[in-house]
Amino acid sequence: MTDRDDFLTWVRTDLQAAERALHDGDPAPRRALWSRREPVSVLGAWYNALGQEDVDTLFTALAKRFSGCTSYRIEVLSHDVVGDAAYTACFEHISTSVDGEARTYTLRATQTYRREDGAWRVAHRHGDLVQA
Repeated sequence: MTDRDDFLTWVRTDLQAAERALHDGDPAPRRALWSRREPVSVLGAWYNALGQEDVDTLFTALAKRFSGCTSYRIEVLSHDVVGDAAYTACFEHISTSVDGEARTYTLRATQTYRREDGAWRVAHRHGDLVQA
């Protein structure tokens, strides 16, 4: 397997599982996959965050809004790996409860990653709702 193939496998397994957990109310798996080195940032569909403290606060706030995730799927549109840096451009197809109300929606998300101690870590996320 190539580095690119290994990265895509990680996205489709570990990253997808962590995102599903967040949409089921558990922020810990997502946080575990994020970099602990600065800079980190989120330009999100609902909230923005800059720096470790803001990112941690954001993930906790998001998890409190989500519960009962019945489906979460990453559709990778584009990705690449160059050395210890990578990116993904994806659609995220989600069925979950938001503030107790069942919802199904799609996010458009671009993320950047860096390899730290041999493991991929998310450094930046930009996501927004796909409007019908």
